[in-house]
Amino acid sequence: MNINGIDTDMIVMVIWGAIFAIFVVKLFQSIRLVPTKSAYIVERLGKYHSTLDAGFHALVPFIDKVAYIHDLKEETIDVPPQECFSSDEVNVEVDGVIYISVTDPVKASYGITDYRYAAIQLAQTTTRSVIGTLDLDRTFEERDIISAKVVEVLDEAGAMWGIRVHRYEIKNITPPETVKNAMEMQVNAERERRALLAKSEGDKQSKINRSEGVMAETINLSEGEMQRRINEAEGKAEEILTLAKATAESIEKLAVVISAEGGQSALRMQLGEQYMKQLDGLSKSDSRIVLPGNMVNFEYWLDSIGLKDDKTSNS
Repeated sequence: MNINGIDTDMIVMVIWGAIFAIFVVKLFQSIRLVPTKSAYIVERLGKYHSTLDAGFHALVPFIDKVAYIHDLKEETIDVPPQECFSSDEVNVEVDGVIYISVTDPVKASYGITDYRYAAIQLAQTTTRSVIGTLDLDRTFEERDIISAKVVEVLDEAGAMWGIRVHRYEIKNITPPETVKNAMEMQVNAERERRALLAKSEGDKQSKINRSEGVMAETINLSEGEMQRRINEAEGKAEEILTLAKATAESIEKLAVVISAEGGQSALRMQLGEQYMKQLDGLSKSDSRIVLPGNMVNFEYWLDSIGLKDDKTSNS
């Protein structure tokens, strides 16, 4: 059938063909294979209908559609560098990374427009507020406190956003060049101070060791000298005891001899011999010696010590 030279049958066939093609496409689109650790949010006629978990699912063509697709695995989000002021008014640049995962796909779809962007903004504002309560030195030492505070704030908001913040890590805290140079000078000064302290401690210990060595040597020498004197004293004492013992024995033997018959005569003869030798020696000396008269009388001297001649006494 031709109308003004246009084949209407051909037009009808093209229209039906297009409708069939659209139907086939929609039919294939209604078949969904959801991967593991993924969640598809299905809307029916513009309203939330269901959440598709991992597996095979068939939707109603032209009525159902997948509005949001969420990856349930843990993901990392970089927090861009931002300028923060510490409590001592030092400007530092801080950046970090957030580790989050979707726990409630419905809230992540309808609770907030973009939970990733919101988490970044909240992490930045929380970081600025925490660093504002710390001085510059503590910002480098208290990274755990900053991270814990950011995680706490993000967890409170994440409950409404359907996400969970596992941890937040600060990657870099960059102070200005002037502050960095001052900190380097401070570190070098501290390192030199520790080196000088270690050196002084070493010198002190060395002097202590040397003094202890000298003291030990002095003690050893004194103990050796003391032992030497003790040994000498013991030797002299032993010598005196030996001489005394020998003298005592000789006196005892001499007494025995004297008390024997003819003993006093023999003793007088020996003493007389010694007496004459001594007098002879005095006569040869150049010096002059004055002696009592009775010292020349040998008999009188013997009588004075109790060695009288028996013959003389009998007469």
